This record gives sequence, C-alpha cells and structure tokens, in this order.
Amino acid sequence: MVSTDEILNASILIVDDQDANVQLLEQMLRETGYQCITSTTDPHAVCALHRKNRYDLILLDLQMPGMDGFQVMEGLKENAADDYIPVLVITAQPDHKLRALQAGAKDFISKPFDLVEARTRIHNMLEVRLLYKKLENYSKVLEQTVQERTAELRESEARYRSLTELASDWYWEQDENMNFTKVSGPVLEMLGIRVGALDGEADSDQDAGWNAEERAFLQATIAARQPFLDFIYSRVNADGTQQQFRVSGEPMFTQSCRFIGYRGIGVEITTENIEHNNATASDVHTR
Repeated sequence: MVSTDEILNASILIVDDQDANVQLLEQMLRETGYQCITSTTDPHAVCALHRKNRYDLILLDLQMPGMDGFQVMEGLKENAADDYIPVLVITAQPDHKLRALQAGAKDFISKPFDLVEARTRIHNMLEVRLLYKKLENYSKVLEQTVQERTAELRESEARYRSLTELASDWYWEQDENMNFTKVSGPVLEMLGIRVGALDGEADSDQDAGWNAEERAFLQATIAARQPFLDFIYSRVNADGTQQQFRVSGEPMFTQSCRFIGYRGIGVEITTENIEHNNATASDVHTR
C-alpha cells in the first residue's frame, strides 16, 4: 500500500517550454497538496536533472522547439537506472497519444487541461510508481537477506566442520538401511564392519576384544532409533592393552518424520585419560 502522504511527497518534474503552462501545472499541484515540485522550460536539461534527482513523475510536453518530448524520452531510456521511465506526456495532438505510449510514456494529459482528469492521472501514476519502487526495494532487501543468510550458513557449516575435526577422531553417517554413506576415521573397525565393504557385514576378526555387553547396548540403541551421548566403548587388544572410545550419535529424520539414517562422532580416549579415570574411581571407592 502507498499512503496519501507518500504520494503528496513524491518528487515531480514539469517540462514545458511555455511558462504559462508550467505555472498552471505548478499551481494545480500545490493546491492539491504536492510538496516536491521542480520545473524547467529547457528540454535539454531533463536527462541531467533526472539522473541527479530520480523523479517519481515527469510531466513532459511533447511539442517543444529544439528538442521535442519524443527525443527527451529517448534520452531518458538511454540513461535509465531501471526499466521504469516515469513519464506522463502533455499533448494537444490526439494522434501523438499512441505514439507517446509506444515510445515509453506511461500515460498522457490532453491540452487544454481538464484539471480533475489531470489530478486523477497524476495521482494514479504516482501510486503505481511508488508501488514499483517499493517492490524493487523489497527485491533488493530480499536478495541481500538471502546472501547474508547464505554466508551465515556457510560460516556455521565451517565452524561445525572445524569443531567436529577438533572434537572427534571420526565421523560417520548411515542411510535408512544402515549402509554407511560417509565415513572418516576408524569407525568401521570400531563397529565391527569390514573396512571397504560398507555393506554392514560383521567381520569376526574385528569382533575380537570388544566388550560384548557394550556393543550389544550400542547396536540396540541404534536399532531403536535412539540418540546416545558420550557412550564409552572399550576393547582389549591382543597384546593386552586396553582402548576406550567415547561415541555420540543421533538418528536423522525428514520433516515428515521418516527415518533416513544415522550419524555420529567419536574420539579415542587416551591412555592418560583412562588411567586418570581409573585413579579417580579408585580414590572415590577408597573414600
């Protein structure tokens, strides 16, 4: 919507080589309540004035010596900052009306002036012009907003990747059939899957040493589509050393709540951390 105040404060340029016509139009506009009115009797100055001020409406006489209104419109089109040329032509020649519209004018006023008709056409054209400008500004704001949101999303994704790389030794994703689609780090070995196969088949050699109770709990949690956070997963290697891993994961769903897979991260707990945790637990039991 365009308010009455916005229309009355729109910028208007009157172009006519006859001072009497300029004064008549200025008087009519000021009596109607328009505030920002400029005029010139020099058609050669119109393009420069419009480049500087970007008028919302140009009232343009067609019959002028040296440079007529059609030539002025051609100059305005060559210097236009947008596709909309806000020209309302003034003519006493009926056969000029169609030609003016074809040349780019948006409307016309006939001479001699019918003041009621002139006011109505000026008001209507300004309303359309201001709506066009609002739409243009909205499109620019929307484009800028999209660019800003896209930049924010890319920055967020970069931070997420950075934090994931810093906080975990591996990252994994599975589809709804529990086939691995993304894998980084030793997760396949961790879950007892043959590296390179990605087909969900367990490898008995890799099963050795894993805590069976922990593995069963983790697999049951995944099968139930439940998230898990900082789950401790451990195994004893062939040389008797112990490894512990902290894993977290969550199921993935579409907006319609259809299960589409699983994703998770994990990190190997260092020997120092294991010894510290065991010492802490021992100290607690002693107390």
